[in-house]
Amino acid sequence: MLTAIHPKLPMRDKTITIRYYTEKLGFKIFGSHDYPEYLMVEKDSIQIHFFLFADLDPEQNYGQVYLRVNQIDNFYQTLLDNKVRIHPNGLLEKKPWGQREFSLLDPDSNLLTFGEG
Repeated sequence: MLTAIHPKLPMRDKTITIRYYTEKLGFKIFGSHDYPEYLMVEKDSIQIHFFLFADLDPEQNYGQVYLRVNQIDNFYQTLLDNKVRIHPNGLLEKKPWGQREFSLLDPDSNLLTFGEG
């Protein structure tokens, strides 16, 4: 019965979040209305939603999303070409459980982990 999931993550500054997700990660803004305290972005069949949390302390943010991808090597290289900072402990590698994964932190320290396998 369930058909999709759209995680909601905190953001401190909507403009910075839009710029990062569209210019660096290749997402597009989703929806026809501009809500000052809410944002929806999508790429392929993935949507991520954001809510304004201006007082968020990024060091205390534990927001995390796991995204399954295909052609992970190509996607990883595209991010490197776009000068996206990969998490120092999250470089692309095959994990003991068989997934090839890498991770990055967005401007608000939401952890995005991408995996294929």
